[in-house]
Amino acid sequence: MNKEEQMLQKRLLELSSIAYQRDIVTFSDFLNLNELHILQSIPKNELSTRYELFGGYEYAERQMVAFLPDALCYEYEYPIDVLRVSAVHRKYAESLTHRDYLGALLNLGIERSKIGDLAVTDDSCLIFCHADMSDFIYKEFTRVRHTLISVEKMQLSEFHYMPERTEIKGNVSSIRLDSVLSSAFPMSRSKLVGYIEGGKVFVNGKMITSNGYRLKENDIISVRGMGRIQYDSVISETKKGRYFIRLYKY
Repeated sequence: MNKEEQMLQKRLLELSSIAYQRDIVTFSDFLNLNELHILQSIPKNELSTRYELFGGYEYAERQMVAFLPDALCYEYEYPIDVLRVSAVHRKYAESLTHRDYLGALLNLGIERSKIGDLAVTDDSCLIFCHADMSDFIYKEFTRVRHTLISVEKMQLSEFHYMPERTEIKGNVSSIRLDSVLSSAFPMSRSKLVGYIEGGKVFVNGKMITSNGYRLKENDIISVRGMGRIQYDSVISETKKGRYFIRLYKY
């Protein structure tokens, strides 16, 4: 690990220790896939508590960690708010991308770790952010590129978001990571292997560098720069031992 990764690991251990010593729930900022991998690489006996993950909705990629001091812990809420951003004048609005929204937020001086996933649709964007930043974003976030925007606060407890997904059916020789990925991301085997061995593939937030890693039903696989899929299940098996599988691509 480099120095920055060591500092993150130290901070996560510290948050776990504080939760145990003070008997309170402590929270990290939003962690990306690499940072979640660092968390999951920490031996359980080095943590003072157990933990749970949440990013504001099911299947979120960027997630907060809640360190829980007791198995029978009291009820708690993640410090996550949801903001809906839309153009003031839709008729004159530009076609805005994830990069446009994120860039405009970071230009306000907001740290990336305070922002979770951004869910972009044709005419709006959902921002999952740390609760201590929502008022600032609500007041200061007024423009993306040349488009004037309005920001609406939403209650996370009353909010349900499910990302759009596409069903994919494939025929594979095994439920290995490389075989399943080839059904979702058509590319040469050498390129696919390069992604896996290069540390760009994560299963449930954990970096997997083995092509032969065997997937389990409902595993979430993220490929950096390409998107995410959910391995659903085996639909049927052929007489020759091949598998028809179902995936969902986000």
